[in-house]
Amino acid sequence: MTFDKNALLLYAVTDRAWLGGRTLAEQVRACLHGGVTCLQLREKDLNDDAFLQEALEIKAICASTGVPFIINDNVAVAVRCAADGLHVGQGDLRACDARQALGGDKILGVSVQTVEQAVCAERDGADYLGVGAIFPTDTKKDADAVSIESLQNICRAVSIPVVAIGGINRHNIGRLKGTGIAGVAVVSALFAESDIEGTAKTLRALSAEMVYA
Repeated sequence: MTFDKNALLLYAVTDRAWLGGRTLAEQVRACLHGGVTCLQLREKDLNDDAFLQEALEIKAICASTGVPFIINDNVAVAVRCAADGLHVGQGDLRACDARQALGGDKILGVSVQTVEQAVCAERDGADYLGVGAIFPTDTKKDADAVSIESLQNICRAVSIPVVAIGGINRHNIGRLKGTGIAGVAVVSALFAESDIEGTAKTLRALSAEMVYA
């Protein structure tokens, strides 16, 4: 499918580490009200049944605002809840296998760190790429760094849209201007904040300024 790159402008990835007494559904509603354009549900510790139940709840919230709902890694849950798409990493299901499992009408995102990986992912059916970690991040401490120059090279090498991820926040997002990305993906920069809705509004405005200026 042709993925609307505008959906990558502010891409939120959930993380239970930042619930702080709130429910995930409350956090998701807040970030969507603030202008998040795509939401990925990431759960590494739930079993498939619990993940599915949560996915159905979050999917309904996203559907009410027309925001694409993406499942991280788990193709079985993505298929069972009829998510809008799936995102896989280099150590997960191969992009070509994920595409076969999803079918052609679903969104497929793939994490890459090199031009070679990017070209391969596009060839194997990816609709968009996630590139990072661009800046140091506490969310995924084992993530390898990707330079801004490498990010630019990846954007030039593929025809599908690219979203940058990893340590991006309101203070450093401007450094990505001119790289060719379609937007940014954030985790703690959004969900660790007490005012998620207000932070989402700020990040969306900054991302739009960075992408469209």
